[in-house]
Amino acid sequence: MSALDLFQRLEARSGEWRLCQRVNRWGGRRAALVFFGAVSRLGDGVFWYVLIGVLLLSGTARGAAAALNMALVGVVALLLYRGLKRWTRRPRPFRTHGGIVAHVAPLDEFSFPSGHTLHAVSFTTVAIAYVPWLALLLIPFALLVGASRVVLGLHYPSDVIAATLIGVALGSVSLPLAGLFVPAY
Repeated sequence: MSALDLFQRLEARSGEWRLCQRVNRWGGRRAALVFFGAVSRLGDGVFWYVLIGVLLLSGTARGAAAALNMALVGVVALLLYRGLKRWTRRPRPFRTHGGIVAHVAPLDEFSFPSGHTLHAVSFTTVAIAYVPWLALLLIPFALLVGASRVVLGLHYPSDVIAATLIGVALGSVSLPLAGLFVPAY
């Protein structure tokens, strides 16, 4: 059984597309579209590049270590999600279900996993390990990035959940590999 066959069976049995369709309707409201469109756009990388730059320029060894770890995790996350998308080839929800609208153009063809969410969660996991107070900003932002992908009709909730799990695992595994050698505050 191919990954695509598995997704189609799970989708048919779970009715996940119905939840996706309900959440996607929020994107039809102007304020929601503007808000979630902006969150998604920032999650494309702008927000994370700025954060990496700020950490790097903070003048602390801890900030520099966090920035380097985030950059390396970003490269691994990119390779990982692109490989998974090529392997699973899950169509985006708006391509499969007529009631789901793509409120913005997708960056690539396939849905699983959500690259935006994978990056947001892995970067958040790494950043708060080095600078714990950033959790107040980064956790809500990462949650909004994941939600935006479903609201905008680009991903199923399971794409976002899987990307969250992968992102936590990737970020967590990177910490000992990067050698959290910088002492705590």
